[in-house]
Amino acid sequence: MPRTDVDALIVGAGFSGIYMLKRCRELGLRALVIEAAADVGGTWYWNRYPGARCDVESMTYSYSFSDDLQREWTWTERYGKQPEILRYIAHVVERFDLRRDMQFETRVTAAAFDDTSNRWAIETDRGETISAKYCIMATGCLSTPAQPDFKGLDSFEGETYHTGRWPHEEIDFTGKRVGIVGTGSSAVQSIPVIAAEALHLTVFQRTPNFSVPAFHGPLDANVVHMWKTRHQELRERARASRIGDIFEFSETSALDLTPEAREAEFERRWGQGSFNFLGSFADLITSREANVFAVEFAHKKIRGRVDDPAVAELLCPTDHPFGTKRLCVDSDYYETYNRANVSLIDVKAAPIEEITPHGLKAGGKEYELDAIIFATGFDAMTGALLNIDIRGHGGIGFKEKWSDGPRTYLGLAVAGFPNLFTVTGPGSPSVLSNMMTSIEQHIEWIADCMGYMEAHDLATIEADPEAEDKWMDHVTELADGTLFFESNSWYVGANIPGKPRVIYPYVGGVGAYREICDDIAAEGYTGFTLAPAGESVAPAVGA
Repeated sequence: MPRTDVDALIVGAGFSGIYMLKRCRELGLRALVIEAAADVGGTWYWNRYPGARCDVESMTYSYSFSDDLQREWTWTERYGKQPEILRYIAHVVERFDLRRDMQFETRVTAAAFDDTSNRWAIETDRGETISAKYCIMATGCLSTPAQPDFKGLDSFEGETYHTGRWPHEEIDFTGKRVGIVGTGSSAVQSIPVIAAEALHLTVFQRTPNFSVPAFHGPLDANVVHMWKTRHQELRERARASRIGDIFEFSETSALDLTPEAREAEFERRWGQGSFNFLGSFADLITSREANVFAVEFAHKKIRGRVDDPAVAELLCPTDHPFGTKRLCVDSDYYETYNRANVSLIDVKAAPIEEITPHGLKAGGKEYELDAIIFATGFDAMTGALLNIDIRGHGGIGFKEKWSDGPRTYLGLAVAGFPNLFTVTGPGSPSVLSNMMTSIEQHIEWIADCMGYMEAHDLATIEADPEAEDKWMDHVTELADGTLFFESNSWYVGANIPGKPRVIYPYVGGVGAYREICDDIAAEGYTGFTLAPAGESVAPAVGA
């Protein structure tokens, strides 16, 4: 079998892997990116469903590491569409000449640490074995689709699609009866587009989700000018904020205002669009009483946008507090249910029983369909990592170590797995933030760490089990002080049968988390064991 020796092996060619490769080059390290897709893009390579766009505004959902890059690239819309984001990613790769160190259509199947050589042996589905000092998992938080397992799925004679693995060719739904299963973010974006094209669209909803308006449109020239002239200041604000963006976050309790003042603030935030609403009051995610006000306001907005009162009630979430599931950002989502060619089926009351050759059967009724779209989400944060057979000291695997839920130190490292880094892994802010801000923070911390290792002739760095335990206790303690566990969301693993129910992201905020990481590095990597070159590392106790 072919064998390649590199300093750093990077798994994934999305935003994380691309920037990691650039930083490795700057350190003088020989690095290689392995990517399962045929080209760069990560989630934006795979998610091409109708209406796919980012729910974070394009000016902040972009790299900040290069002033020239920020000045020369001009986004056209408030929220980047999938094709434009993919063009941006390709532009970055070409601009910094990164493609020559990337290998596509190759999937990493296993990675094992050799205690004698202090190197990782990474295996691919092409039969290669790649030796690397550092192994960086830039596999993405939402990169492993949750595949449906409905009875009779293989019997369906029409077309089936998953929003997370959409075909690259254009799909025409004109004149077709289409069904879509799920009402999460991907469905909320695609439903209005598909409804405008299909003969009839039937939406099969198990649990409604809260959605805030996007107020999407072309970027105002004044906004672009402001960003290009003040980008350093604005990026610093994002880095220090709770969610890695420049939203205004109130320090006021929703309970301290009069009903009129509270309503006015909700209305103001709602009118700004996007995730601004989450910053309305300081206690929306920590106080049930405060959260109820947000729920009632959102319900009022839904009822005002949907003509049929019965349909509006089905679209009003009642089983989870506002903001404890991934908040959707929409353009005319609720208004779509006012169309004559759109039907909403409550599959909580009438569960899906099976897929038939000619459609879908739910609640004893068969719905004839020409195409079925599964917007069933992802095995978030851990799915991609657990799909690789990763083994550390003594052959201990991720699957074994994480059987009761993921355990990391800072979401960056795992005790028992030296020189292995997870980008925006479980235990980091990641999915509760603007991913671009969190990605850059992680890549820069990892790169600085590798630079420190090389400058001090160190062979390995490994998280201490005690530090890992303390970090996970901290992650859980913070989450216990919120309402997140009151929701059956993918934030707590509830969307995947059998997945451990724990909090997966760090809820303490991007700015606070950055300070913790910076302090740990400044103190010589507190909570890590560093070993000099030529010295084998004994397996970490408790790993």
